[in-house]
Amino acid sequence: MPPRDKTAAKAKTSLPRLDGRRERALAPGGIVAGIDEAGRGPLAGPVVCAAVVFHGPVPRGLADSKLLEPARREELYGLVLERAHVAVASAGPDEIDRHNIRGATLRAMCRALLALPCAPSLALVDGRDVPPGLTCEGRAIVGGDASIAAIAAASIVAKVMRDRIMTRLDAAHPAYGFARHMGYSTPEHMAALAAHGPCPAHRRSFAPVRAALPEAERLAVEARLERARMEKAGAQADLLLL
Repeated sequence: MPPRDKTAAKAKTSLPRLDGRRERALAPGGIVAGIDEAGRGPLAGPVVCAAVVFHGPVPRGLADSKLLEPARREELYGLVLERAHVAVASAGPDEIDRHNIRGATLRAMCRALLALPCAPSLALVDGRDVPPGLTCEGRAIVGGDASIAAIAAASIVAKVMRDRIMTRLDAAHPAYGFARHMGYSTPEHMAALAAHGPCPAHRRSFAPVRAALPEAERLAVEARLERARMEKAGAQADLLLL
C-alpha cells in the first residue's frame, strides 16, 4: 500500500521542528545538501531522487513527506523551491531492472547531487547507504527525513515530483489506476496486473510483475537477473582475492 496516507493524520500534532541547525553543525561554514528518494517500493514507475541546499529561511513544518497531508506537502514543495537550490533525477523501470532498485536509486542520487547549481561540501543521505561516486563527502543518516531539514525537503520534492509522474502514467495507461496507488502493490493494482499483464511502466525485475508476464518474457527476465547475480558474485569474489 502507498505509505503516504497511513500516518499523516496521526502525525500532524507531533512533527519535530526542523530548522537546519543540525546540518549546519555537521559542516560549519560549508554547503550541505540533503538527498532523499521516493518510490523504491512500488511495482511501477520511476524512483525519483532529489537534492536540496537551502539558501533562504527553512520553511516551518518540514517533515518526512509520508507524514504530511497531500495539500501541506504541495505547499511545502513550493516553499522549498523558493528557498533552496533543488535538483531532481530519476531512474526508470529499465534502469531499475538493469541495476536493481538499490543500485538504480544510488545512481540517481549521484545525478541529482551533480545537477545542483552549487558545489556542496557535504551530502547527507537518508538511509544506510552513501552512493558511490558522490562529488563531495557523504554521510548516511538513518531517519534523516525526520531529523535533517534538507533531507526532509528532498523527500517532499521527490514525493511530489514522483506523484505527478505517476498521474501522467495513469493517463497513458488508465487500466492500472496509477494515480490512486502510485504504483504500489494494492489489491486494485494486483488485480489489474492479473487482468492486463504489465505495461511498459512496470518493473519487470520485481517478482509480482515478473509473475504476470507471458512465460517466454518471464523466462528471459529471470535468465537476465541470474546473469546479473552471477556477475555481481564474480566481482565480489575478485575483490576478495585482491
